[in-house]
Amino acid sequence: MNEPPRIYHDKINPTHLQRKAVVYLRQSTGRQVRENKESQVLQYALLDRARDLGFAEVETVDVDLGTSAGLGAKRRDGFDRLISAVAMGEVGIVFSIEVARLSRTDKDWCRLIEVCQVFGTLIGDGEQVYDPGCMDDQLVLGIKGTLSVVELNVMRRRLLAGMEKKARRGELIRTLPVGYVRDNTGKVVKDPDKRVQEVIELLFRKFREIRTIRQTFLWFRNEGIEMPVNRRGGGTVKIVWQLPKKEFLDYLFRNPFYAGVYFWGRKPVERIVVDGAVRKRQGKAIEPEECKVFIKDHHEGYIDWQTYKENRRIIRNNNLCKNGEVKVGAVREGKRLLTGLMRCGRCGRKLLVHYWGKSRTDGQYHCEGDTQNGGRRCIRFGGSTVDRRFSEELLNVISPLGMKASLEAIERLKAKNDERQQTLRRQLQQAEFEQRKAFEQYDEVDPRNRLVAAELEKRWNEKLKDIEKLKVRLKELEQQTISPTKEEREQILALGKDFELVWNSDACPASLKKKIIRTVVEEIIVDHEEKTDLLRFVIHWRGGCHTQFEMPKPKHPGEANRTALEDRQIIKEMAARYGDDRIAWVLNRLGRTTGNGNRWNETRVRYVRNTYYIRGHRRTVKDPEILNLKDAAEYCKVSKEAIIRLIDMGILNSSQIVPFAPWEIKRADLAAEPVCTIVQRLRSTGKLDLGGYVLKDQMKLFGEHR
Repeated sequence: MNEPPRIYHDKINPTHLQRKAVVYLRQSTGRQVRENKESQVLQYALLDRARDLGFAEVETVDVDLGTSAGLGAKRRDGFDRLISAVAMGEVGIVFSIEVARLSRTDKDWCRLIEVCQVFGTLIGDGEQVYDPGCMDDQLVLGIKGTLSVVELNVMRRRLLAGMEKKARRGELIRTLPVGYVRDNTGKVVKDPDKRVQEVIELLFRKFREIRTIRQTFLWFRNEGIEMPVNRRGGGTVKIVWQLPKKEFLDYLFRNPFYAGVYFWGRKPVERIVVDGAVRKRQGKAIEPEECKVFIKDHHEGYIDWQTYKENRRIIRNNNLCKNGEVKVGAVREGKRLLTGLMRCGRCGRKLLVHYWGKSRTDGQYHCEGDTQNGGRRCIRFGGSTVDRRFSEELLNVISPLGMKASLEAIERLKAKNDERQQTLRRQLQQAEFEQRKAFEQYDEVDPRNRLVAAELEKRWNEKLKDIEKLKVRLKELEQQTISPTKEEREQILALGKDFELVWNSDACPASLKKKIIRTVVEEIIVDHEEKTDLLRFVIHWRGGCHTQFEMPKPKHPGEANRTALEDRQIIKEMAARYGDDRIAWVLNRLGRTTGNGNRWNETRVRYVRNTYYIRGHRRTVKDPEILNLKDAAEYCKVSKEAIIRLIDMGILNSSQIVPFAPWEIKRADLAAEPVCTIVQRLRSTGKLDLGGYVLKDQMKLFGEHR
């Protein structure tokens, strides 16, 4: 007969022992897992305690090692697996070294207690066994859970308060950015390596010259200039040299530490609700001045604070559209000079530019207005004429500075490749140092140890090859360096005197003009006066000055080459009876031309009729009731001069659409009195006798006698 199982604790019954015991292990961070080994030993020791209490099957749940149990922490897979096992009635007791390992939040703790109470599962620690179904044990567990939550909050507040106090002294720095080190006194100073200093200074200088992160990145890659990067390994941080990545340069330009500023709390931690659970995430970086700790002139910077803010402004403007707001945008190859600088004087939106044509060089400025809601554009006008007019205003401002620009151009031409040469010289010095170090290692090894000696000799030879490559590149750059001759200096100075000639030269690219404009202009407000059809520009110059000018609104290219309204009206009125050839003859006699400035002909008149849906005829269609001057003379069998005399005297009614158009005389008017009598007398006598006919509007020469 089998003996009944032995009970080691009064709260543990045979039902509990028939199930398995689960030992739950957890540590908050990966660093604790790596360094606090003793805590793991104590937690794993609970397996022996479970067996001593009589549990035959003991399971370990340790997948949450390195995972926090605080509010907003990521999901704990091990804890969820534990809850599921308890809910399935498989667990007799849950062991943890202390309550804090199971949960640091009231929600998770109450969830565990409730499930254990429903399914009769015990909870044990290193000293006691608790029954959640027992009122006294439930009260004790509730107090311990509350204390666990409070303990975590107290520790967190104490830790954050200590960190903030240290940060306010400017001493809380986990890892210094590349280019900075600590001296013997703990003060932050520039890296004593001149190569590191010079390449970082070169980076900021090139950005001010090129004005975009991407183009600066491409310049460094194309020139093969390496950048220092912090590399972690073996618990230490060392510098390695490599071609830069765009993300790394973006980090350098946005980091205010390089402007001598110490900051703390730039990326605050936020709590959000995801699928009903609270999660922590790192918020977006705020402006340095808004951080909890902001200390200017904390250390020596590679740039000053004003330059940093200017760089940030350039970077923000390079993003053409961000957060729904159109920015100035980076300088590109488009021909229009004022892209991103003009703002609508009506709605305040930025004006955009639209290019068309085969070469995509014809550009037009326009404001979108309320088009997204079915409305209309505020302003639209051609770009080339406006650019030329604005260039005149700009040249009036900057032309006096042409001589200074010429002198600076001469200095830059003399030292064209100095920056690259200096960078390569520093790189050559570094390579020579590494070569000497590699040789010393090779020289110290025992020659009989061929395995080690061969490897060290290989490294030494690689360093020698790197030195030769650098020397060749340096020599090529030195040969490319050109000093201007006396004649070239005189030519440059002459160009400085006539800066307008340089500006209008085909050799001056649009991208360079844009950089010059953006250096001196902050913004341009433009509005359209519809009554006068004038564009009014207000220029906001950097420095606070404002000037303005007006100009006629440039016509749209389609409007500029469009047939004039007066010509269309003449064609429409004449097309009812007259042919295209006759209309063209009249337009030419009036001195009118087509939209392209050409003489009119039959084909061009027909094209205009078809374009504007004007019905007409290729040849004149005669109306038997309406005669022209020649037909009227033939009908009356008199000369044209006689008909003209009758018309001039106002006896015969006639009409003419425009000067030089055919006279239109109705047949009925020729048969009416007094025209019929005068014409018959003219044919019989050969004289034009008006027979005392007086015009209605004719004034009497002498007054009536009483």
